[in-house]
Order: sequence, then structure tokens, then C-alpha cells
Amino acid sequence: MCAGREVAMQRRVLGEIAGLRQAGRLKPEVPLGGAQGPRVRIDGAREVVNLCSNDYLSLANDPVVVDAAIEALRHHGFGMASVRFISGTHELHRQLEQAIAEFVGTEAAIVLSSCFDANSGLFDALLGPGDLVLSDELNHASIIEGVRLCRAERVRYPHADVDAVEKALQQRPKGSLAAVVTDGVFSMDGSVAPLRELAKVTEAYDAILVVDDSHGIGVLGATGRGSAEHLDLATPPDVTTGTFGKALGGASGGFVAASEAVVELLRQRSRPYLFSNAVPPHVAAGSLAALDLLRRNARLVKRLQGNAAYLRARLVERGFEILPGRHPIVPVMTRDVGRTQAWAETLRAHGVLATGIWYPVVPEGTERIRLQAAAGHSTVDLGLAVDALTSAREARR
Repeated sequence: MCAGREVAMQRRVLGEIAGLRQAGRLKPEVPLGGAQGPRVRIDGAREVVNLCSNDYLSLANDPVVVDAAIEALRHHGFGMASVRFISGTHELHRQLEQAIAEFVGTEAAIVLSSCFDANSGLFDALLGPGDLVLSDELNHASIIEGVRLCRAERVRYPHADVDAVEKALQQRPKGSLAAVVTDGVFSMDGSVAPLRELAKVTEAYDAILVVDDSHGIGVLGATGRGSAEHLDLATPPDVTTGTFGKALGGASGGFVAASEAVVELLRQRSRPYLFSNAVPPHVAAGSLAALDLLRRNARLVKRLQGNAAYLRARLVERGFEILPGRHPIVPVMTRDVGRTQAWAETLRAHGVLATGIWYPVVPEGTERIRLQAAAGHSTVDLGLAVDALTSAREARR
């Protein structure tokens, strides 16, 4: 890049950053010390209650999971240094794929570097020109990117509007394939998609239902099998995507669980699968251990769900506006950027780490503090968070 173009680019970048700062929309990062968990260290050594982690089952630092990863690291090395179809497929990958398929209830599964990659490579592999994909307007960014990359006709339907989905399916060209894609749990709200209704509509119009259940697997349902179990679906969705980076150990890696035919086609056509290095063996081993813990111990899920109910009840008692639901994602509505940032700072000063969310992550006027309960939290931890929020609210009056 020549000097003039470099200066012009630098000027534009600095201007955009200054604009974000002036609007109060810069997103800060808080470096952690030590392991992820219900309590973490920040600012060098200060311990705080961690209420902004996706480590729902508190398995990221579980000794069984950590030991499994260490053992695999010793025996199988640091990484595969290759993509899956060349020399990057390890026996642990196949074991993990079989385990997640059995857990979700599908014929097969494929493991990728992340759920972002899983969603990014899904739709272009399955759909082509003349086909149709319908995507909920509040879907995760990875779904949006995956839909953008495919060559099918793309329609964004109003959030959770099953009638709009049905009308769009009625109008699709004859002989075309159609897919309806939704988050199982919408990550900013903690709300659950109307999967029963969507399943009926997609079955009636010969479309496939695709569900990203990253915030549902390990969290919802009596045994943690996710949104489908939570809503008592008779059969799992046609395609389920998800992550090992949240409830299942909190490391990295994602998956697509579907029929054997769909999974085989993804092995041949999913670009992130074909052109990204494979998940390291020690991450696969740790994820297998986390999944095994979940399958053998439903009490983890019950503890998580109990903590979510306790936190929600305490917040309602104190008069906070929270979005309704049963999920451990508990949005405390502030409806103002400045108030959100001030509350987050006060929480941290009182020993609680929680994330403020504002535009463009959520629409203006729906700013919030997003709390996330975990199985490892004690009632003392959750009570401290409620007290800290109360102090933040009083300080702004």
C-alpha cells in the first residue's frame, strides 16, 4: 500500500473509532486472569462474580474436562496442522461426531472449527439458484453470513412469525428446495423459537427446518438436549447446528447434526470445513469429556435451570424490568446507552462482571445488562449480583 493510501485509510479508521467513542458505543474488553468459571479474576488479582459467560454448566475448568484435554495434548500433540480431508481428521473427531449425533438424535454429525463456520458453510452447500431460504430477522450473525453466501433466494421474516413463513413457502417456485432457519434460543433475549409451529409448517410444505441451538444444547430440556427437548418435539429438526464453545466445555468447535446424506455432502462442499484447519485433538477430547459429563449427570442441567429461576425471581422482587422466559440469559432492561454503561461500571466496582449491550447489537431503546447464570453459581453469587444492580440503579436516580 502506498503512503498516501495508507494515510487515507488510517484517517478513515481513526474517524470511525472516534465516532463510536463519541456516541458511547465502543465495546470494552476486560482481560481475565486464570480460568473461566463462576468467579474470575480481573484487574490483576481481584475476584468477581462472572455473570457474562457462556460456560453454562461450569465445565470450562472442570477437572475431568481439563485432564482429558491434557492427556490428549500429551498423546496427540498441539494441533492437526491440516484440513480434515487431507491429513486433519483424527479418530477423536469421529468419536465426537458420533457422540453429538447420538445426543441430538440424528443419523450423523460433522465437526468444524466453530459454529460460525458451521453456519457459514451450510446453506451454500445445500441450496442453489432457484431455491429459497427463510431466516428469522433476529438470527445470529453467523446465520446471516451463511445465508448471504448462498445462491438461493433469501427472505428475512419477522421475528418468530410463523404465518409469514407459511405465506413465503406457499409462494415459492414449484420444484425448488426451501429451508427455514432460526436460532433455537435468541442470544440477546433468552427467548425460545416457536419450533413446534415451525416444524409443522415446514413438514406441510416440504421444507427443511434448520435450528442453531448453540444456547440450547446443555441448557434446556430435562437432560440438556436443547430447544427441541424443551418444547417436546417428537423428532429433532432436520438440521441442528451448535457449538462446543458454550455449555459443552467452553473451548471451541462447532457441529452440524443431520442425516447421513446431508453430512456427507457438507464434507464435500462446506468451504469452512474444506479450507480451515481441524479442531485440535485436545479440544475434541475435552469436548467429549464435557458431553459425557452432561449425559451422565442431569443434575448439572437442573442446577443451572434452578439458578436461572432464582436469579429471575430475585430481580422481579426488586422491581427490575427483565424479559420473560426460563433461560439462564436474563436481560435486565436499561433502555439507555449511558445508563447501561454506568450500571456495568458500578457492577464491576461491586464485584460483579456483567455485559452491557447496546446498538448495533440490539435496537436503540432496548439497551440492557445481559446476565447469564451458570450451574456453578451459588445463591450468594446471584444475590450479590442483584444487590449490585440495585446499587447501580439507586446511584443513577
